[in-house]
Amino acid sequence: MLYWLLKYVILGPLLKLVFRPQVEGRDNVPDGGPAIIASNHLSFSDSIFMPLMVKRRVTFVAKQEYFTGKGLKGWLTKMFFVGTGCIPVDRSGGRAAQAAIDTGMRVLREGNIFGIYPEGTRSPDGRLYRGKTGVARMALESGAPVIPVAMLNSDEIQPTGQIIPNLRRPKIVFGRPLDFSRYHGMSGDRFIERAVTDEIMYELMQLSGREYIDIYAQKAKTAAPTTPDPEPAAAAA
Repeated sequence: MLYWLLKYVILGPLLKLVFRPQVEGRDNVPDGGPAIIASNHLSFSDSIFMPLMVKRRVTFVAKQEYFTGKGLKGWLTKMFFVGTGCIPVDRSGGRAAQAAIDTGMRVLREGNIFGIYPEGTRSPDGRLYRGKTGVARMALESGAPVIPVAMLNSDEIQPTGQIIPNLRRPKIVFGRPLDFSRYHGMSGDRFIERAVTDEIMYELMQLSGREYIDIYAQKAKTAAPTTPDPEPAAAAA
């Protein structure tokens, strides 16, 4: 209930009025049935503007710590992540990737939309990085189509570490659904999963116009650390 109140009554109309998002290809999101939305990841605001432009609920996963904070700040943080469609996952013990995939599969089995950032974290410099194969595993196991989504300028609206966003129009492009039914029954084959992931990342490169770098974003971040701020977890492999 909180999700729909924020999206259509409290927060959504205000954000649309103030930021006036520009959207292309929204009709590529199916009106019913399971689907995976796979997006590049430039900013914390990606998880706000992109789901806002989809009629159906888009579910992400987020660190469990965002739901267990104390006091007013903890409560407000929890309400924000609940209200934006996030589900908590335990990222301790090295099981973050599998926990995110399990949650995503549950969402898809229920016939809903699961949102994921295949890069696994925000891009440290705006370029597109190598995708992790969790998105492929879910696509192959569920049979759900993958809708690639390009966030074109969210890093200009809310750069990493900046709390108050800049007043610019978000630009979002929804690509045509990708069907991987030709690989039915091949989930678990790491070569197939890599091929599927690379195809998704190629579509994101084409839609976004961003330079592609064939290393993981987390490795690039380790080499050049940036100021952290909250972000939903992303399925990995």
